[in-house]
This record gives sequence, C-alpha cells and structure tokens, in this order.
Amino acid sequence: MGEARNAQEQDINQLLKVRREKLAALQENGKDPFQITKYDVTHHSLEIKDSFDSLEGQVVSIAGRVMSKRVMGKASFCNVQDIQGNIQSYVARDSIGEEAYADFKKYDVGDIAGIRGEVFKTKTGEISIHASEVTLLSKSLQILPEKYHGLVNTDIRYRQRYTDLIMNEEVKDTFVKRSKIISSIRRYLDGQGFLEVETPMLVSNAGGAAARPFETHYNALDEDVKLRISLELYLKRLIVGGMERVYEIGRVFRNEGLDTRHNPEFTLMELYQAYTDYNGMMDLTENMFRHVAQEVCGTTTVTYGGVEVDLGSPFKRVTMIDAVKEYTGVDFDLVKDTEEAKRIADEKGVHYEARHKKGDILNLFFEEFVEEHLVQPTFVMDHPVEISPLTKRKPDKPDYVERFELFITCREMCNAYSELNDPIDQRARFAAQEEAFAAGDEEANHTDEDFLNALEIGMPPTGGIGYGIDRLVMLLTDSPAIRDVLLFPTMRTVD
Repeated sequence: MGEARNAQEQDINQLLKVRREKLAALQENGKDPFQITKYDVTHHSLEIKDSFDSLEGQVVSIAGRVMSKRVMGKASFCNVQDIQGNIQSYVARDSIGEEAYADFKKYDVGDIAGIRGEVFKTKTGEISIHASEVTLLSKSLQILPEKYHGLVNTDIRYRQRYTDLIMNEEVKDTFVKRSKIISSIRRYLDGQGFLEVETPMLVSNAGGAAARPFETHYNALDEDVKLRISLELYLKRLIVGGMERVYEIGRVFRNEGLDTRHNPEFTLMELYQAYTDYNGMMDLTENMFRHVAQEVCGTTTVTYGGVEVDLGSPFKRVTMIDAVKEYTGVDFDLVKDTEEAKRIADEKGVHYEARHKKGDILNLFFEEFVEEHLVQPTFVMDHPVEISPLTKRKPDKPDYVERFELFITCREMCNAYSELNDPIDQRARFAAQEEAFAAGDEEANHTDEDFLNALEIGMPPTGGIGYGIDRLVMLLTDSPAIRDVLLFPTMRTVD
C-alpha cells in the first residue's frame, strides 16, 4: 500500500513538474499568460445556450476554466466552465492558425482560456463555439481532482473552497442562491421603509445575547475590547435617536463550539421597528420568509432533508408553556415555585444547575422534549423572564415576557421581543445577569451604562428581531450543515 502511494505521489510530482516546464517555455517565447491584464468577455455559457436562436452564427467571446479537452489531429474539442455553467468549443487548426493550435494542444485541464468564435450547433445537437481565436489567460500549476469522482472529501472541500466551487456545480449554485436570498431580504425590508445601517464590531461590552465573546486588545487606546456577539444594543440606540425602522446584516462572533448548526463567526440580521410589538414582528417574519422563498426558490413549499416545509400557510403560534404541556403533560402554570420545578425535573430526568430557577427549568424542558417536534414553521411565544433579560414583561403575567422564537426543521430560525424600554427594569435585569455571571454563567450579559442612559432618554414601544441568515440559507438550499453555506467556515489550522 505504501509503495503504491509513493508511486502515485511521484507521478503527481512529475505532472506538476511538466506544467511548470510548459509555463517556462511560454515565458521564454514571450507568451507569458500572467502578463495578460484583461480579456473582453461578451457572453457567458448559459446566456449563449438560452439565446441560441438569436446568437447562431454570431461572434461571441467567452472566458473560463478548461474542464476537459479532446485532441483529434487537426481539430479538437474543449469544454470551458464559467460562472453560469459550461459550454463546448470546437478548435480547429485551420481556423486559429498552426502556431496557435500547437499551443492549444499543450493546454492542461484547469487552465483559464478566452475563446472567440461563432455560435453553432454540432451534428449531435450540442450548442458550441467554433473558435477563431484562443487565448491562454492563466496557467494552472496544480491538478484538479479527477472529473468523475470529483472533490468529495469534506475536509478538503471546506479548506479549499475554491477547488470545491470548480468541481461541484451544486456548491456554486448554493452560494449564488445565498447571495440572492440576502438581496431579496434587503429588497423586502427596504420596501417596508427600513433603513440599513452599520454598527461597531469592536465593542467594550459585548451584550445583547447569551454567549461568550472573543477578546482582543486595542493597542492605540491600550484597552481590552471584544468582538460583538449581537447587533442589538447599538440598533436600539438608533431607535432612541428617532430612526424608527432599522436593520443590519453583519458578522457576529461567539466563542463557542463547532457543529452542524454553529460556527464561531456567522451572519446575523437584526431589525427594530418603533411603535409595534412582538406580534408585529411575527407578521413581518412570516411575510418576509414567504416573500424570500417565492422570489428565490419560485415556491413557498421547500424540501429540506426529504421533508416538505410549508412556508405558504399561516405559521403555527403556541406559548412555551402550552408546547411543553403538549409533549410532556407538565403544566408549568400549575408549578408553584423553583423547588417544585426542580422536583419535576428530577422525575423527568432533566439535568439542571443549582442556580437555575423555575423559568430556566421550563426552558430546559422545552429544549429536551419539544424542539425535536417542530418541523413545520412554529412561533413559540412567551418565554420566562429568567432567560430574557432584554424583553418587555407580559402585563398580565409578569414572570413571562413578550418574546418568540421561530422554529423550522427543529431548529431556531429567529428570536424576537417586544423590547424592554423601561430603564429601571432594565437596570434590575442587568443586575440579575451580573449575579448569574458571578455564579458561573459565562454567557451572562454585563451592565451597559451608556445603553441604560439611552433608555433613560426614552425609547418608544419597539419590536425587534434577530435572524440567523446562515440557517435560513440552509433551509432554502437544502443544506445539512452550516459549513455548507459558509464560503470559508472556521477550521482547525493544519500544520
């Protein structure tokens, strides 16, 4: 086995050496492809195929990567791949000239070429380009994975996304769709009167979510700072300032583990709207998800993991208490206090920490027994106050807050509140978070005095929401893992 591997490595090294020798020969003959600075592309592959009737016989120029080449004496065929797909080119010695044809025959799979010629259809009916001019634009010095097996090693795919995009068309399609999803979101919100804004990534107090931040040092000010874990507190400052509808799409950073749903840096969108509440946020979310699915996928019924998800029908709305009651039979409205909640948790085998209170244990029950059932779009509402430090209490039920999370395919897609705008209550909530941090909760929020000052100036009743953009892209592209929708996911460094 070892001898076979060594022989294979020697063969690869020889092929790599040949490619470099070809480049050296080109450079010696004044044909260095890396000296070319531009190429005028008039059309792309799919555009030519879709418009064949009007382009037949017309001269076009395309450019892309040579993915295959078949040399047959005085004439050859090659396949060129661009952003839209691939197209065949017929390259004949009598059409491009003897010297150019001799150069073309030395091209390697992976080289980038420009081809100019007439659009035609072969005898077998394949739309092609009859080349009159072929230009080598870049020499590939590496060897692409073998065509028919492709690039299947997921570790290499994520580390070398550039190769993954070349070899796996469906991967490119996923990231094209990701771009379209974000553009569609922007169009929808802009149409609703929202303003897109930008807020700081380096902050002294990383608040707005329950997560451990990354920490760094700002040399110019000799201060320790953190990378933001949320967009919330700065966007709310803008609501205080009178910007009634704002949103931001940007990277946030959380110092936590890696799995199929989590990456330490990911794309979050948060929006805030004055003079509405969490019911308004539910309506906006439902309409926006429907709009994006229809615009990007052409349907409001999408398939994820072999299961049809209906985004066209009204989303189910259920309180966390009712959801837990439905799947466990435990009615937390009837649970008197934390002591009783812990006793029931012991009976059900739910693990909790000594610091946890009744509301925390309700949430643990939800995570343990309910989430796995929420396949179709479901708004889970009215969370306990203990896990919602920035949310307005329910007037008729002050131990709970006006909050919801949207679940689809058993995972949280967004998190929304009727925002807490009472500065006195907010200070008390921050104090409770500080106590939780002192008791060992590394994800607890810290008091933000400037934010409290903003609330004291006065924030109107406001609805706010945060969306995990990567999870929405996963849903609409039927991608099983977050790494499949991140161009360059976080990976352990390889020596």
